[in-house]
Amino acid sequence: MRWALVKVCLAVTVMVVVAFAVPLGLVIKEMARDRAFTNAERQAAALGTSLSITTDRTQLDRAVASTQAGAAGHMAVHIPAPQDGGEAVRIGTARVTAKDLATVQRTPRASITEVRGGFALLQPTAISTGQIAIIEVYVPEGEVTNGLATAWLILAGVGIALVVGSVAVADRLGVRMVQPAQRLASAAHDLGEGRLGARVPEDGPTELKSAAVAFNSMADQVVQLLANERELAADLSHRLRTPLTVLRLNAASLGDGPAADQTRAAVEQLEREVDTIIRTAREAKPQTQPGGPGAGCDASEVVRERMDFWSALAEDEGRKVRVAGIDRPVRIPVARPELVAALDALLGNVFRHTPEGTAFSVDVHNGDDAVIILVSDAGPGIADPEAALARGNSGGRDGSTGLGLDIVRRVAESTGGDVRIGHSVLGGTEVRIWIGLGGRATGAPGRRGHRVVRRRRAQH
Repeated sequence: MRWALVKVCLAVTVMVVVAFAVPLGLVIKEMARDRAFTNAERQAAALGTSLSITTDRTQLDRAVASTQAGAAGHMAVHIPAPQDGGEAVRIGTARVTAKDLATVQRTPRASITEVRGGFALLQPTAISTGQIAIIEVYVPEGEVTNGLATAWLILAGVGIALVVGSVAVADRLGVRMVQPAQRLASAAHDLGEGRLGARVPEDGPTELKSAAVAFNSMADQVVQLLANERELAADLSHRLRTPLTVLRLNAASLGDGPAADQTRAAVEQLEREVDTIIRTAREAKPQTQPGGPGAGCDASEVVRERMDFWSALAEDEGRKVRVAGIDRPVRIPVARPELVAALDALLGNVFRHTPEGTAFSVDVHNGDDAVIILVSDAGPGIADPEAALARGNSGGRDGSTGLGLDIVRRVAESTGGDVRIGHSVLGGTEVRIWIGLGGRATGAPGRRGHRVVRRRRAQH
């Protein structure tokens, strides 16, 4: 495209220069010729005044010598012979033939005749005898073309400068058009090869700038869609943990025997496969709001429902369960499935990572600008809470995918809240979910939340 634009601009500029330069060159040539002959006519007219007064040779010699052309030997005067007898008079150096003089005598009109080395202007003039005398002014070839070469050279230089300038401008315009197009093509190639971070600078001509904006928007949408797909796969896989936990606990109570061993082996295999799916699907992605516009649920109702489910498993393992703060509705801006997934993730971790018989509790506190959900246990605790939260981003260790806490974190952060891990009053781990009401982030809510909730904590 760049060279095509240069060629087009070159062709157009050359045609324009030729269309103007050739006629202008011819005009300059004619102007130089007219200038030379106009000067000759002026000198002939000056001598014609003297010739109309007298035909005395001595006086005419002085008049011819007083002119520029006469002084240079470029003027001659032809006076015909008198009618009453006598000889014709010729003053100066003549270059024209008798035929040329006779022609002017018959038709007394100024004419230009080509002679050796230049041109001769023949100017007829009436004299006192009533006859026609002819003044001859020689114009050398050099005077006719004087300054013509310089003018043509300047004209050619201007034309070449215009052509070169137009090519340079066309090349710059071509670069300005081609480079954004090349960057767009390169980014599209990179995106097609899986490099999802490829983006295009939004510059250049308006059309290419719009194309770059559209490409970047499309690339962002592709990245978002892929991230959502991965997150959906990971979330769905993680939600299988709840029934898997039930199967594992039930399989553990089957006792001994080939069928029980096969069931436990199948559950372990299924759990490993689910962990593999989660680790494969889990990748870094932009945060998305789980709830979406208008999403919300009753946190008390969700906690009651999920505790009914987990209490049955807790009874089988001899775990004491305490619940507080669910005696009245507590509306939060989180979709019900997302809160269910977050609670199941935390409670599943309690059953998975604490010994049988370990007590746990769930507390809900409803404040003016936030709702706090506390999940506490009497287990061994978490030695490094910050690392535990980090595993939600980087992958699991110790047999854990690390996705459970990340699901909880995303739910809290979608409302402007956060998640913190600390030591519970039961002696183990306490996970605090701070859910903002109205999507406003609150400053350092953790300590305030802990104080309020612990005052309201009750035995169930």
